[in-house]
Amino acid sequence: MSILQHFSINTAGRDFAVGDIHGHFTRLQRALDAVGFDPAADRLFSVGDLVDRGPESDQVDAWLAKPWFHAVRGNHEQMAIEAYRFDPSGRIGDVHLSSGGAWLYARSSVEQACYIELLADLPLIIEVMTPQGLIGIVHADCPFPTWAMLESWADGCMPGMRNVEEAVQWSRSRITHEQHHGVGGARAVVVGHTPVKRPAVLGNVYHVDTGGWMDGHFTLLNLHTLQAHPPIDPKLQWDWEEQA
Repeated sequence: MSILQHFSINTAGRDFAVGDIHGHFTRLQRALDAVGFDPAADRLFSVGDLVDRGPESDQVDAWLAKPWFHAVRGNHEQMAIEAYRFDPSGRIGDVHLSSGGAWLYARSSVEQACYIELLADLPLIIEVMTPQGLIGIVHADCPFPTWAMLESWADGCMPGMRNVEEAVQWSRSRITHEQHHGVGGARAVVVGHTPVKRPAVLGNVYHVDTGGWMDGHFTLLNLHTLQAHPPIDPKLQWDWEEQA
């Protein structure tokens, strides 16, 4: 597993990012159909939390096999990995089970191992080059003031830095404290993790988990234009609900 995965410019079609999916791939497909997604030319990037809570989590292997679908590893993937590998009958396992992980434990031991290997192979960070500049994608937040610092950490050049992986997958500080300073060196950073009723932008950080897995809708952010479907509220106001 590489921590960071880089994608060059898509000259054939469009690139989209989508918020947390949580086992609702049929709903996601309807959102893709609504924007005329072309799997022969377009690409879709997920901010992670592909699994748990929804009824179709076991379809994650089929989606990750699609050549146009790419994802970072969210905190729910991380919980599944740690529960299976290190603490299957302990606290981590209990937390994962109570957070929607029952789908995994209902599978055979062989199937569980295959799913975990697949999820563990996901990068923590994706960067996508676009005609207008670099777009960063992480599950929860970039904990550094510049994207280059996160790249350096991913390259192992900052060995003294602790808790970066946890922040990338779990942090809510930017949105809870309404921090507008953004991340330097990137055109935009796209995150999920914290459900919002409407897409929100803080500095150049785009929060796109609009609860498509709950009673909301999936937001698709065009990475070339930074236009969202449905559109982002220009007032930059949001309501959010804390979820694990």
